[in-house]
Amino acid sequence: MLAPSDNSLMEKVREGEVSKLGLLFERHHVMLFNFFLRTCGDRAASEDLVQEVFLRILRYRHTFRGESKFTVWMYSIARNTFADHYRKRQREQPLTDAEDDHVHPDPLASETLAERHEHALLHKALARLSPEKREVLVLSRFQELKYEEIAEMLKCPVGTIKARVHWALKDLRENFLELTQ
Repeated sequence: MLAPSDNSLMEKVREGEVSKLGLLFERHHVMLFNFFLRTCGDRAASEDLVQEVFLRILRYRHTFRGESKFTVWMYSIARNTFADHYRKRQREQPLTDAEDDHVHPDPLASETLAERHEHALLHKALARLSPEKREVLVLSRFQELKYEEIAEMLKCPVGTIKARVHWALKDLRENFLELTQ
């Protein structure tokens, strides 16, 4: 038997079967945590933000129309949650360079020291990007959302997203090369 789709589960949540939200949480909490961690670099804040997103999903379940994928709707809520969280603190918190803030799942034990160093440099290069560039890069490359989904979420043309990703990758490459010299 096939597992129910995210949209059908969310429709059930919208109709009052709130226990189905647990399945959506199980499917998406790690992905959402990684999104927040890559975006803000704060592990504790990322955990709190994931919880807040699912509380908002529950609170605003009646607004889910199923016209787009559940993940697009979820990431829209996540973006708003992130903006609200940092607006309350009246400052942006940069990504930290701490080694212990790497993204889940933890790197394989067999990973070499050189690979770990390269990952740390990539993390630092990503931290140097503007929040807007970091966001489109994280959504497209790490969260593997399609350009169309990101465009729908950000309410802009697909071509704009492609250009933003292009420039973000260019800046990331430059930052990475700078760090390796």
